[in-house]
This record gives sequence, structure tokens and C-alpha cells, in this order.
Amino acid sequence: MSEHLLLVDDDDAFRDRLARALIHRGVACHSVGTSEQALELIRTTSFTGAIIDLRMPGKSGLELVPELLQQQPHLSIVLLTGYGSIPTALQAVRLGARDFLLKPTDPDTVLAAVRGVKLARDSVPTPPDIPSLDRVEWEHIHRVLSETGGNISRTAQLLGIDRRSLQRKLGKYPPSR
Repeated sequence: MSEHLLLVDDDDAFRDRLARALIHRGVACHSVGTSEQALELIRTTSFTGAIIDLRMPGKSGLELVPELLQQQPHLSIVLLTGYGSIPTALQAVRLGARDFLLKPTDPDTVLAAVRGVKLARDSVPTPPDIPSLDRVEWEHIHRVLSETGGNISRTAQLLGIDRRSLQRKLGKYPPSR
């Protein structure tokens, strides 16, 4: 069975570019601009996967996922959004989406996500210069202290900690990265 994808996005320019790129890669692609159009189309056409925008007028992509899966349970769904968050991504996966990608993204990444394949560039190692949690806390405390003009009582109040605890933290040397 060859791939036949449903693309649902209210951004006409983005939708047209992505559809053309997928077709150029040998994938059959139907594209529509609303959730309602997607629901009409899925009743009459069999798809192997769907690429859905999260934010659209009418039903959102999250609302559309279970409805599409009800019609075609085998569907591999990928949600795209420019407004990503971890809770939204988790909710999408719980509802049955295979993956959740942030815009802008490229057609190869989208296609790999629909197929359930991770690209080599998706597993880029974490850079070693990420500061430790202790270092981030220390920097945050000092930033707030600076913003209060060195007022320890006000800084403790803004941070929601006891003044003596703040003084102990300030007495420590900065943690190593």
C-alpha cells in the first residue's frame, strides 16, 4: 500500500508548500484548510497518515485527532504547531498522535515522523555547557537581588523563601557549571 497523507492546516501558503514537497517525495497528499473539511474527506478516502496543525479556527488539531482515529484507527497522526509545550505534546500523544513537531520544520522530518522513523539529526547529543540546576538557581537569585538593589528582605519575599535561607544561599560560592 502506498502512502496517502491527509494534510490539515489553515495557513494556505504553508499547507501548499508542504503538500508540494510531500508529492515531490512520491507521497500522495490531500490537503484541506479546516477540521470540518478533514472529517468530510476521511469518510470517503482511506489515508495512511495525517499531518494536522494544532491551532485552527473551529476544532483544534487536538480535538480532531480522536475523531480521525475513530474513522480510521490505523492512521499515523503527526501534530504540527508553532506554539508547542510539553503538556500539549503529552496530551497529543495520549489522544493517539504518533508525534508532535514544532514549526518551522522540514518535509523530511514530517515524513519521518509520520512513518515513525527518527532521523539521525533528531538524536543530537546535549551540549556539555548546559549549566547545572544549582548554577541556574544561583544565577536567578543574584539576578533578583540585583533587580531589588541588593535588598535581601525584598529578594527573599519575591523568591518566596525565608530571609535566612536566602542569606545562606548568598554566602555560598557560585556552583561550578
